[in-house]
Amino acid sequence: MSNTAISVVVPVFNEEKNAGPLHQELVSVLKPLQRNFEIIFVDDCSTDGTQEVLKTLSPIKIIRFRRQFGQSCALDAGIKSAKGDIIITLDGDGQNDPKDIPLLLETLESGWDVVCGWRFRRQDPWAKRFISKGAKMLRNQLVRDSINDAGCTFRAYRRECFEDLDLYAEMHRMIPALLKWRGFRITDVKVNHRPRTAGMTKYNWSRVFKGFMDMIYIWFWRSYSQRPMHLFGGFGLFFITAGSLLLAVLFVARLFFNYPLADKIWPLVGFFCLILGIQLMLMGLMAAHAVSTDGRKKYYIDFTVDRS
Repeated sequence: MSNTAISVVVPVFNEEKNAGPLHQELVSVLKPLQRNFEIIFVDDCSTDGTQEVLKTLSPIKIIRFRRQFGQSCALDAGIKSAKGDIIITLDGDGQNDPKDIPLLLETLESGWDVVCGWRFRRQDPWAKRFISKGAKMLRNQLVRDSINDAGCTFRAYRRECFEDLDLYAEMHRMIPALLKWRGFRITDVKVNHRPRTAGMTKYNWSRVFKGFMDMIYIWFWRSYSQRPMHLFGGFGLFFITAGSLLLAVLFVARLFFNYPLADKIWPLVGFFCLILGIQLMLMGLMAAHAVSTDGRKKYYIDFTVDRS
């Protein structure tokens, strides 16, 4: 591991005052490690002076999006561009402490595939911490990633973790769950978390909703990604069976026992169950097809600058 190259990926959006100091900290921590390294900043189409600041830094590789695609896409672009056998990701707001990088590397080299940072003493507003605790409880039930802080971007990965893995939407929080589902060994360590000293937080209530929806998606993907027909088809078969049985009973009752149906709702219920079941079966078939054929591009890069 002593000659392994390290790639540090930092997504940024409107971090004009934080990008420069963070880069300086990264260089000061990485150089003493005596390993080849690269620092990749992915600019999610910042509208302030972030891009101009990045162009003054070295060594650095800059990737800029054509428009804002979000943190997950920025991480995906940086990771796909990385050359290192070890990939370290962290936020661009300066709250993650680069001095913890040796700790992540040491833990990774002790036999783990992924080491996640745990902001044990988190320096965020109480409302943000409260929402994170609620999300953790829900995450433990749905995705079971076995880590303490899925919202912390500060992590170290072995490169093979990202083979055939695409990130988009708010999926960066779910990377540990996805990798654990694939059989990778995951742990976490306590890291320093610093208060934001410049710039504005990008956290808002829409991310709570998006995070919840991504959690549902990961639950579905973990359980039914290779067999979505089992989920939709199972419900569909249940409703088809229930509707068919109900209609059969009504048919026998009307034909042999002269049971009146003109003023009854049960025939409608039976046909509703039958139609709903058929729709769910068709949905399962379409989902199975989509899983096998989806290859859409999730983001577009404006330009790349390599000053390493």
